[in-house]
Order: sequence, then C-alpha cells, then structure tokens
Amino acid sequence: MRVVITGANGQLGGALQRTAPAEFDLCAIDVDDVDLADEPMLEARLAVEAPEMIINAAAYTAVDKAENEEEVARSINADAVRVMARAMERSGGRLVHVSTDFVFDGRSPRAYLPDDPRAPLSAYGRTKAEGEGHLREDDLLVRTAWVYEAGGANFVRTMIRLMKERDELAVVADQIGSPTWATGLARTIWGLVAKGANGTFHHCDTGVASWYDFAVAIGEEALAAGLIERVPAIRPISTTDYPTPAARPAFSLLDCRATRDLLGAPAVHWREQLRAMLKEEASLG
Repeated sequence: MRVVITGANGQLGGALQRTAPAEFDLCAIDVDDVDLADEPMLEARLAVEAPEMIINAAAYTAVDKAENEEEVARSINADAVRVMARAMERSGGRLVHVSTDFVFDGRSPRAYLPDDPRAPLSAYGRTKAEGEGHLREDDLLVRTAWVYEAGGANFVRTMIRLMKERDELAVVADQIGSPTWATGLARTIWGLVAKGANGTFHHCDTGVASWYDFAVAIGEEALAAGLIERVPAIRPISTTDYPTPAARPAFSLLDCRATRDLLGAPAVHWREQLRAMLKEEASLG
C-alpha cells in the first residue's frame, strides 16, 4: 500500500517512518517538499504520489504564535486537511489525521472521551478542531497530547537543557494531562491502521501529571541516565504566574480505553516511556 506521511521531519513523522510495517510503501514529505499552505501545490503532489492512504502528522504547532497568525495556522491545520480528505475521496483512499487535546476547554470532570464536544480555547485549538471537521466517516482521527521524542524539539529536551544551565526552575503545576512518547503513538497509529479502524481514537501514555510533575520526573530520570550531573530546584507555580498569549486547558487528560481495548495493548505508564526515550536520547550523544 502506498502511504504518504506528512510532517516527515517532525517527531511523530520520524517515529512513523521508523515503526512502519514492511508492507507499506512510504512517501515521507515535509515543508521542504510541499508547502501545505499552498493548496494547488499540495493537490498536485498528492496527484503525483497517488497514495492509497495519507497519514497527516504535520501541523502548525506554535501555540502562542498562532494567536497572531490564526489564518496561517488554519491554512495548515484545517485547509490542508480538507485538501487531503478530498484527494482521498476522489481516489477511494483513507486519511489518518493526528489532532490534539487543545480542541477541548479543560473543564471536564473526567478524562475526555473521543466523542465529547469540542470547545477550544485558543487559535491553535480552533484551527485543529476545524481540521477534524473535514474528515469523512471512513477516515481515522487520532488525538494525542504532550508529545516528545528523542532528538526533537519538546518539553523534555528543553527541561534537560535548562537543568544544565540553571540552579532553579519554575514550572506550571495546575495544568494536568499525560505525556506521550511519539514512538508509542506511532505504533498505535499503525496498529489502528492494521485494524481498519475509522472514527475517533485517543492515545496518550497512561497516568496523570502536571507539567511540574513531568519536570520533576525528567530531572530524576535524566540524572539516572547520565544526561545531567545534578537536578536543580524545581518550584511549582500557577498558570497565572506564567501568562502566555494562548489559553491552555487546565485539564486535558484523554480517555484512551477504547484504543487499548481495540488493539489489546497494555497500558504503559508515561514514566516508563520517558525512561525509554531518555535511553535513546543518551545514545544520540
């Protein structure tokens, strides 16, 4: 099967390529190959590649910058998804689209189910929600959150860098979710593809954390992995102490039970996945 993967140079795009089953013929593209904001260019490239499936791992993810660039974010997070969905409709193929916990407002008293109503708080969240709206019944939507990968630009690697530079860090403690290792997310996506799944599914690593909890764990595990020489003081702060242009959901835990039940996959705690990622990070030198 011919599969186009967008966002090839990103964290998830790379993980999808590394974990792809051998029977898939991959065409991995990124912004250097196709500008997703350029609809004619994207349409032409998809016509040339003639994929039977598109896995859209590309996105405009600069959450705060999107507040002033909503139309730019929309062109990538929504309009490009529309182009991909139409291309698959014409060819009889399927679109697999990756979205985010930011489509929710964070006011739920429980983990968000796949069919819970969307209520984004930010421009980024709005454009991602609009992108979801372009999917057809036979397409597959996978929502995730707090993604990180060895060698990528993410919270884990930022914390490690800051821990080497500073004696104290202040990290938000009142935003709750679950970290997600991109390698595990990629395996789940391929598993859902193999099952012929359609509709909406959630994937995060199991367990609950605040950004502060995550930072503390990063310090402990990075020290054990030899990535840092000491753990600086880490101080919990509130969201109001660290204002940002874009509002973030205070609680964005995703209910992933339906995904695990379908795949028969064990629940793996985020801290175990963090340890695996840091082992890879250490091997990168």
